[in-house]
Order: sequence, then C-alpha cells, then structure tokens
Amino acid sequence: MSQQILLITMAISFLITVLLSPIFIPFLRRLKFGQSIREEGPESHKIKAGTPTMGGIMILLSVTITTFVITSKFNPNPLSFEVFLLLFVLIGYGLIGFLDDIIKILKKRNLGLTSKQKLFGQVIIAIVVYLILNRHGFPTYLEIPATDIQIPLGIGYFFLILFMLVGSSNAVNLTDGLDGLVAGTAAIAFGAFGILAWHGIPQYEISIFSLAITGALLGFLVFNSHPAKVFMGDTGSLALGGALAIVAILTKMELLLIIIGGVFVVETLSVIIQVYFFKKTGKRVFRMSPLHHHYELAGWSEWRIVTTFWAAGLLFATLGVYIEVWLN
Repeated sequence: MSQQILLITMAISFLITVLLSPIFIPFLRRLKFGQSIREEGPESHKIKAGTPTMGGIMILLSVTITTFVITSKFNPNPLSFEVFLLLFVLIGYGLIGFLDDIIKILKKRNLGLTSKQKLFGQVIIAIVVYLILNRHGFPTYLEIPATDIQIPLGIGYFFLILFMLVGSSNAVNLTDGLDGLVAGTAAIAFGAFGILAWHGIPQYEISIFSLAITGALLGFLVFNSHPAKVFMGDTGSLALGGALAIVAILTKMELLLIIIGGVFVVETLSVIIQVYFFKKTGKRVFRMSPLHHHYELAGWSEWRIVTTFWAAGLLFATLGVYIEVWLN
C-alpha cells in the first residue's frame, strides 16, 4: 500500500474537523455548553469560563468517519477485529467523558462524575477489551523494546491492560489544562505510533486510525490554540488517553507508551509527587500541579508553556521511534 494513504488519511480527518468546527462551535454556544473553571485553578483561567466545551465530539466523529472511509478502500470488512477494538475504546472512553462533561454543564459546576463512577466505567471497558483480546488469542507477553526479550504475563496481562487504559486516559485528562496542550502533544504521540504501526510488518488499520487522530487533532488545533474558541472537554481527553493505550497494546509496544507519551507521564508524576509530599510534610514541591500550572504561576506565558511541552513531546516521540526502528 502506498505511503501516500497516510497523508490522505490525515488530510481527510483534518478537513472534516475544520469543516465541522464553524458549525459545531456556535451550536455548543447556543446550547450554553460552556466550560466551568475549578476554583483552585490559576486565577488567569477564570476568563475562559463559558468557552464552548465538548469539542471532543468533533474529534471522535472525524476519526470514526476517516477510519471507515480509508480502511474500506483496501479491506472488504472495514470493521475488523483491530478497528472494532480501536473505535470501541475511543468511543467508550469518550462516552464516559461525555457524561462527565454534560453533568458539569447541566449542574453548572466543575465536578461531573465522581472519581469512583469514572473509574468504574474505565475498568468495565478495560475488562471488555481484555475479554475480546483473549478470545482472539492475542499474545499476553510483554516485549522489551530494542531486544528480543518477551516476558510472558499470562493473567497478569489483564492487569497491564487495566493499568494502561485507566492510567493513560487519566494522564491525558490531567494534561488537558491549557489551550492546545493536549491537542498538540497527543497529535505528536499518535503520529509516532502511526509511523511505527506502518514500519516493519505493517498494521495498516492501526496506522490509519492513529494518523486519523493526528489529522483530527491538527484540525482541532485551528480552533483550540490560544486563545481557544473551543475545548475538547473530558469527552476528548479521556477518549484520546484510552485510544493511545489501545494503540500501544495492539502494536505490542506497551512499554514504548511510557516514552512516546512522556509528557503525559511527567504531568501525572507531578500530581503524584505533589500529593505525596504535601501529605507527608505539608509542603508543596511545585507551585501547583499538574506541572503546566507550576510554570504558569512561575510567570511563563500560556503559549510558551504549550510550545515547550509540544517540543518535549516531539523529543519523546522521536526517542520512541528511534528505539523501535533503529535499535531493533
């Protein structure tokens, strides 16, 4: 299959998102689906209150349509095992985020689903994913990047899947705090996985899905970059985090997710470190967590923080591709 299909995939997904946005954003505004800002957040964020949210719906629509259109060109059954799982996780976690967003909007508060309710939904989807993988005889070993080492996990692979799906969805959700931050870093991460899925023994469906997300996010950035005209909400961030994990699982690059998704890992670690040290000592390591808020309070402009994190994401992604392609 020609590599031109990769560019076509991104272009279609990009255009769908860009064309949907001028219709969808005013629609969200008419419905008064505006963002609620948490009280404990930076003071500067209060001017963002009321910005249309749930823009993640556009991303999900664009990715779903593009994936079906492109895969149907070379596969008589566009809803293959891989495509079904990819879309199941994307839409499943997106629905959890949608419920969270809609509760916030209807109740006009920053709290939607409780953490237990959100975790319950995330775990249920992870269980279904494991059962489907198990039924299809999916290998349950963990492969060490740049080596031939495979560690058999058996039933332990279920706990790895659970940790990856729940952890990744929450990590991306935590990172979604500045205009364009998640859209840019996630576009880079999915782009890296899209390249890796095409490399070696190609996994066309996974590559197309990943690059469809990259294209959709680049289109979303047109309206989400500072100053944002729309936010993706938990509808988008939870869906993207779950999708990133299932892509890593299906490509057997579970450990590379830690590197390629390095920005999300660092953001999550900053929260864990902050909470741990505050409970132990009553003191804070960072001015505020996640880490991007620390730099905000240090006086960095929002655009400077976002572009710095994009650059860090690009370095992490490049390292991940280097390990997988050139060291193997």
